[in-house]
Amino acid sequence: MKKARNVRSLLSVFSVALILAAPAPAAMQPGGRAPVEDIWQPAKTPPGGTSWQTLEATKLNDRTDPKSGIIYTKPIFPAAVKTLAGKQIKVAGWMMPLENGARQKHFVLLGYPPGCPFHMHAMPNQFIEVYAAAPVRLDERNPTIITGTLELTGQDESGIFYRLRNARAG
Repeated sequence: MKKARNVRSLLSVFSVALILAAPAPAAMQPGGRAPVEDIWQPAKTPPGGTSWQTLEATKLNDRTDPKSGIIYTKPIFPAAVKTLAGKQIKVAGWMMPLENGARQKHFVLLGYPPGCPFHMHAMPNQFIEVYAAAPVRLDERNPTIITGTLELTGQDESGIFYRLRNARAG
């Protein structure tokens, strides 16, 4: 009994010591918020290119199927995006392969870095389905610049708002 009490006392002292040894919280800014530098940024817009900010201006019109609970989404394209339809655009992003191999003809171009466990997956206005005229070298670590003809899609509720046809690197 005495031994159990000594162990509990020792554990209590050890717990308090751990709490006191913990680093102090980050200095607060006015308004009670800790400074945060968000590293979750879209790929930089290439010279003469289209920004992800422009593409992300497309609004999402969601509906939920009452029987299945599945959420379907249609795009509401703003005028700035509608003017790009059928035109050749240049955009930078991270490649997500849809085929096997070091070179890809069909892939998804993500506006944000893939695989961050602290953020939601890409929304339909944050990626482009790409069909390249010739295979593009796969680089999953660095942004790739892609040029192609933009199609505005998504009225079929497929969840794909943008598609590049006859695309190429650069």
